[in-house]
Amino acid sequence: MSISPPPQDYRPNVGLLVLNQEGLAWIGRRRGFRGSYCWQTPQGGIDSGEDYREAALRELAEETGIDASLVEILEQNDEWLCYDFPMSMRKNRLNNYRGQAQVWFAMRFLGDASHIRLDNHRQIEFDDWRWEKLAMLPNLVVPFKRDVYEQMAQRFSHLAAV
Repeated sequence: MSISPPPQDYRPNVGLLVLNQEGLAWIGRRRGFRGSYCWQTPQGGIDSGEDYREAALRELAEETGIDASLVEILEQNDEWLCYDFPMSMRKNRLNNYRGQAQVWFAMRFLGDASHIRLDNHRQIEFDDWRWEKLAMLPNLVVPFKRDVYEQMAQRFSHLAAV
């Protein structure tokens, strides 16, 4: 699937919707965060020259320990979903990008809980995880990402549990 270049001033990124066999979504608690809005799905930057699908599978393994052989990619969106960093974060955030532009991948997890390893990478992103209804995800993420999560949830709702 072909997608246009990301908008200027936005960091190219992949977002991952990992669904289990029951259609529930994987969501992780960001390491060191507590309280409201400390959850998100795996996501990460696309390296220069890297294929979007390769970036999605790399980020999945880095952030969750889930090997590419344990997922089936179901769909990807065909447009960039963008969010802006709050002004307080822009100064030192990712080379002064305005925000992130994401290509989202929906995938089915074929493994079990023993295949999820949050300590799989030198930069541990999450310290806890759970399965959640897709419709609940926008309410669990930081407010500046909420619109993207709402768009993603609507786009992939036909794949998830009701």
